[in-house]
This record gives sequence, structure tokens and C-alpha cells, in this order.
Amino acid sequence: MQLPRTHTGKTRVAGIIGHPVAHSRSPRLHGFWLDRHGIDGAYIPLPLDPRHFGAALRALPALGLAGANVTIPHKEAALAACDLVEEEARRIGAVNTLVFHPDGRIEGWNTDGWGFLQSLREGAPGWRAEAGPAVVLGAGGGARAVADALLAAGCPRLTLVNRGRARAEALAAALRAHGGIVEVADHPPLEGAALLVNTTSLGMQGQPPLAIDLAGLPPGAVVADLVYVPLETPLLAAARARGLVAVDGLGMLLHQGRRGFEAWFGTMPAVDAALRAFVASDIPRT
Repeated sequence: MQLPRTHTGKTRVAGIIGHPVAHSRSPRLHGFWLDRHGIDGAYIPLPLDPRHFGAALRALPALGLAGANVTIPHKEAALAACDLVEEEARRIGAVNTLVFHPDGRIEGWNTDGWGFLQSLREGAPGWRAEAGPAVVLGAGGGARAVADALLAAGCPRLTLVNRGRARAEALAAALRAHGGIVEVADHPPLEGAALLVNTTSLGMQGQPPLAIDLAGLPPGAVVADLVYVPLETPLLAAARARGLVAVDGLGMLLHQGRRGFEAWFGTMPAVDAALRAFVASDIPRT
């Protein structure tokens, strides 16, 4: 039997800032890693009203926290509040990981794109960024992180499809400013696409399913969904039914947390079957 972790005067503390934050699986994820490595650390939910974000954020380093993850609706506000910002986060326009320095400075990263690529390579080992065009559904923060990562990895062409075209056009312009070949379409151009990614909330528990016909995708295409509640979304089920490789959103959640954990607790953790099973046991399968 594994004994519970105990905390001391040297306990390293990190957490996740959001509003609301009770739904987050991040405490479960980081708690697993802390237990696995026997680290004197704690990772806690930090519900923070947007009205108090700036003042509360500045107080966290003074309280001795090592850092924090940031989730909705604070990612853009966190970027503005940082003293140091990693280039990828600056391109994306949002921060999901904060590192608090001993002198009180706050450093901001965005590990969503990195986590997505790690998950994609794990779930679809044969996929290569340069293999063909990608189609990204959505134009929010998730789409921005995914598109930036795909283009940086060598994707030759990327098409954004969003219900609000103006938002997609704005994102496309921002991505092109960094040298990407990005188009906007009203309907997903699936013929010849090597990758289709859903970054919208469609298919999430409590939301309508994503209505899309996958017939145009070639046999070797990969379909990825950032939604992980449920693990098997209607989109992924449809992809598997056509014999396509399907990658769920849980892997991105697991991988995006690794760099922050290393910065706060001094160990780069692994994503493996045991971790995935532990976190997935708290998530509906379908």
C-alpha cells in the first residue's frame, strides 16, 4: 500500500488557476507524478475571480509558490501580467504555464502546442508534419496553439475552418506573420488532408456532436480531437469506423503538464499507460 504524501516546511507548491477550476484533472495528473517520484510537493486548485486576477497573481510568488498552470478565462490576462514570456507563448497570445522566480518575476510559457505534438506523435507514430496539409476546426486559443505548433513542425499548408469567419481570418493573418501558409475555408477541405484536428467544444459532454462527413479524407489520414470528456467523441468514433487513426484529447492534457512539473518540482515526468489509466478512470469513456 502506498503511504500518503506528507508536507514539510520545504514543500514545493504549485497549482492551477481558473474560474471555475473544480472540473480540472490537473490536480489528479500532478498528484500522480508527485506520488510516483516521492516528491515533497503539492498541486492545488486555485479558483480565482477574473476581477482579482492581477493582484492575486502577484501575491502567489510572495507566498512561496513555485508556479501554476492557467486555464479559462485567464490565459490572455496571464500573458499580459508576465515579466518574461517565452517566444511560443508570445506568438500564440496566451499563457498556460507560469514559473515564479525567487526575485518575484513571473515567466510565462504556452505548452499546449508542444503537448499536442507529443500526443499526436504518440497516438499516430506514422504521422509526419511535412506529410501533407492539415485542417483545423475552430479559431480559439486551442486552435491557435495547435496551428502554431503544426506550422513550426513543418506542416506545408494549414486551413482554418470556423463558424465565425472573421475570427478565423484574424488568426490566419497572425499565423502568416510568422511565415506560415494558412488558408481559411467555410467547409473543411478534406481531400488530400493528412490531418484533421477539432479544437472546438463540439462533441464535448453536454455539447452537440460535431457534424462532419469524413468520407473525403484519404486512407492514411489522422483525426485528432482536443476534447477529452468523453474520451471517445463521436468524431473519433466515426474516424475509427472508417479505419483512420484517431487521437483523443487526453494525451495533450497529459503531455502539456510535463514541462511545468519539471520547472516546479525538478523532475521531467513520463506519460505512460499507468498514468493514462489513472487519469482516464475519472473521465467518461463515451
